[in-house]
Amino acid sequence: MSVKQSLIELPLDLDQQRIPAHVAVIMDGNGRWAKNRGFPRIIGHQKGVDALKDLLRCCDDWGIKVLTAYAFSTENWGRPAHEVEFLMTLFERVLRRELEEMMTENVKIRFIGDLTVLPSSLQAQISHSMEKTANNKGIQFNIATNYGSRQEILHACHAIASLVKDNQIQLDDINEELFENHLYTNGLVNPDLLIRTSGEMRLSNFLLWQMAYGEIYVTHTLWPDFNREQFHQALLDYQMRDRRFGKLN
Repeated sequence: MSVKQSLIELPLDLDQQRIPAHVAVIMDGNGRWAKNRGFPRIIGHQKGVDALKDLLRCCDDWGIKVLTAYAFSTENWGRPAHEVEFLMTLFERVLRRELEEMMTENVKIRFIGDLTVLPSSLQAQISHSMEKTANNKGIQFNIATNYGSRQEILHACHAIASLVKDNQIQLDDINEELFENHLYTNGLVNPDLLIRTSGEMRLSNFLLWQMAYGEIYVTHTLWPDFNREQFHQALLDYQMRDRRFGKLN
């Protein structure tokens, strides 16, 4: 039996009561994976989509309620134009191809980030996907696209400042709950676990507010090679953490 087949059910060495409710992933290493094999970078991105699909299904199989994937950052516009164009086309094609299966699997799709600058056809497909899956009750799948956490925080500050300026709220009304309601992730529980592949030890402008007390797990595995066994190891590591949230037990 293959590793993938043997890990459909929650592994016995994981505690169901300590499974994270929300897992976030920085999917790093697609380009290096392709380069190591003598392939164009776009092949790495295509393989990365397959890895993400399997992780989404794994999260659903193992009882994780929310998965957030860092698909395209605000800084990624600085990549070569042909790669950016390919990624935009890939996002749209995958959304269109996978939507019916997402409906069958009861996945609720949500895009977070500044979507206004994306190609119009991609924006239309995103809107269609979110509307069609809006009433699904299964796993919540968030795709961070043209996302930057600093920009997200500034956006929230501007929105709240406008409310104060228009006398809709007072300064004393500003608290963490109000602030979180103006983030792209409003309504979502903050991530319990952030996984970053390829060995880089940084957040890269991803979920800076939301990760205040989230656990971080870094693996040297490149994203296209990240599978259920790798995820299993990440969860084992997570369950060994003593999450005190600044307090003492």
